[in-house]
Amino acid sequence: MNRENYAAAKKLIAASKRILVSGHLSPDGDSLGSMLALARLLRNAGYEAYATADLNALGKPGFLEGVKDLIPVRKLKRQKRFDLFIAVDCASFERMPPEVRPVAEKLPKICIDHHVTNDGSFADVSIVDSKASSTGEIIWRIARWNEWNLDTAIAEALWVAIVTDSGRFAYDSTNPGTMRAAGDLLKHGVRTALINDILYGTFPKKAIELKRIAWRSLHIWKNRKVAEVTLTRDDFREVRGTKADAEDIIEIPRSVARNEIALFFYQIPDRTKETRCSIRTRGNWDATVLAGKFGGGGHVKAAGCTIKASMGAAKRQMRAAVRELLKSVNRKTAKIALSD
Repeated sequence: MNRENYAAAKKLIAASKRILVSGHLSPDGDSLGSMLALARLLRNAGYEAYATADLNALGKPGFLEGVKDLIPVRKLKRQKRFDLFIAVDCASFERMPPEVRPVAEKLPKICIDHHVTNDGSFADVSIVDSKASSTGEIIWRIARWNEWNLDTAIAEALWVAIVTDSGRFAYDSTNPGTMRAAGDLLKHGVRTALINDILYGTFPKKAIELKRIAWRSLHIWKNRKVAEVTLTRDDFREVRGTKADAEDIIEIPRSVARNEIALFFYQIPDRTKETRCSIRTRGNWDATVLAGKFGGGGHVKAAGCTIKASMGAAKRQMRAAVRELLKSVNRKTAKIALSD
């Protein structure tokens, strides 16, 4: 814990009245859970705090209490001026919703994150811990440090943040601190079975249809070391789905036996020609090495990027990067400490 950064963040918060909290585009469980929990913690501490997101891109974590209080990003322009901006689970302005950026750029900023590629340079104060399982785990630490009280709604939001980004406590990022946080949250009435069923036990028809399409696109190469799936704009339009309906599609190529690098190429239904790629790795391969070639980032074993090219061109570029990585002789940039 960097006590100086915690103290600096506390000072900025104390000097503010209206605070805006935001996560990244298409918020996942960690991003949405963290922003909802932090906004509620701040309100309970006496601040006028609001979280903002695209309400059409919340996916399964959208069941959380507090979602109805979110400011839709399209309505931000109508809001009164804020005094402070807090970014959670977001490493740069480019990862924020476009409507949030012009608001955030004008304000003092705090960044709370756990991505290894986040250097915190866009914020005035950064609390970044790449060894944390999730941003939700860091929010829990901040709450404890500030002696902010938790309630059931906050605890469930942080629980969703932690379980989704730790793979239900299965990923290497799970550490003793993660379990201490989880244990404390359970004291506040978290409905673990219900949350697990919502997140992992049931799926809307359009999500199942997207999985069916993705399975048909499965391509395996390099003796099963690399596997990839694809969803085009037309695929999303066909089932009227969104990125939130495809959150676990990456598990399809990752589930191939002996897979070491899993890729999920997709294009959301918009007017750009960009192609996005989610990356998961096993063994000694660093996903951020691949994502970084295209301006992306994330975690050692889970990263993503946006490739400014059509689907075909994007695949060719990423495949070339994968081949280059696999051919590397000393693999110094690709190694992961076995203890991570």
